[in-house]
Amino acid sequence: MFGRKPLEERLAERRAQLPPLEEGKHFEHGPAKFVFIFLIVFVVLGHFVGLFVLMALGQH
Repeated sequence: MFGRKPLEERLAERRAQLPPLEEGKHFEHGPAKFVFIFLIVFVVLGHFVGLFVLMALGQH
């Protein structure tokens, strides 16, 4: 349409130009990586805050 290749062809050409991915050295989706790390940090900090609150209340 309008003299451009279809989206699938453009994506395939762009993917073909990328170097091969190294095993264990990539995370293909940047925003997913950000959300994943944020959730892990949030859960760990929540556990520490809960622990400190319980310790302050003498409930440990």
